[in-house]
Amino acid sequence: MSTILVTGASGFVGSHFLPALIGEGHRIVALARSAAAGGRILGRLEPGPRAAVEIRNGDVTRLDTVRAAVAGVDAVIHLVAIPRDLNGGADLRLVNTEGTRNVVVAARDSGVRRFIHQGALGVREDPSLHYASSKAKAEAIVADSGLDWTILKPSLLWGERDGFFNILADLVRLSPGVVPIPAGARSRYQPMWIGDLARIAARVAADPSTVGQAYELGGPAYWTYREIVEEVLRGMGARRAIVPVPVPLIRLVAGASEAVRIPFPVATDQLRQLAFDNIGPLDGVERAFGFEPRPMIGNLGHLRRRLRDQEPTAARRTAASTSS
Repeated sequence: MSTILVTGASGFVGSHFLPALIGEGHRIVALARSAAAGGRILGRLEPGPRAAVEIRNGDVTRLDTVRAAVAGVDAVIHLVAIPRDLNGGADLRLVNTEGTRNVVVAARDSGVRRFIHQGALGVREDPSLHYASSKAKAEAIVADSGLDWTILKPSLLWGERDGFFNILADLVRLSPGVVPIPAGARSRYQPMWIGDLARIAARVAADPSTVGQAYELGGPAYWTYREIVEEVLRGMGARRAIVPVPVPLIRLVAGASEAVRIPFPVATDQLRQLAFDNIGPLDGVERAFGFEPRPMIGNLGHLRRRLRDQEPTAARRTAASTSS
């Protein structure tokens, strides 16, 4: 099979993609920004699959390191992206847009034709939407690259070690009996199980008929923000009152937190994104890939465990042996 460079291999999505790709016989070159990131990548895998992975150090914002990472591979799966920043969108542009440009340039200059890119559902080029704009521009760079590209555009992703749903779970744990949500938020989402996206990625990597296609991907149902919070509570086995809070008040607190660089569950940029749906066709996965995606309802039990306890057994064993 192919040797595939996976950027973002140490992240949530990458940690699920690697086993799926290795299971199809591919060898993996995993781009890691540090030795610690490389250790996380290998530590999540059992010894057998681990033997199929080579770690190469690099950073998508540094073209020279990406050029070195691309050497000798047959294909690239580009996953690196950040969801928010504290610099008015500058970091989002640097990583999400220019980082993608660097990976495309490195692949093209190295003669690597196959390029699979993780985009995002519902993004658009709008200067007021920093994340959405950075991702939309990245997708345009890939589509104009002249490479044999495929773009996967998922909605919110759920599963062990996810970002969005674990943030909500942490908010529930911190809340004194209530969970605040933005009042009047009517946008809809189409949460998708990460295992289904990994299955699709492995299939796309082996299927030349997907070249030149951008796939809008989501689960089998649409959800509002409130419904998602209610499902998070059910998954955690927790009871909280859900309290709508005026968006201007949340924006004020979020903006103040960003000004002094204090973490806050939601960014001002994300609040602006609430005006837009994050959905695609409900039958998109089935039509394109022949299977029905797993429903989210009743399947968020991983949120009963904190993020650190959602690591695979192999990673927990590695961490335990390192600390002993």
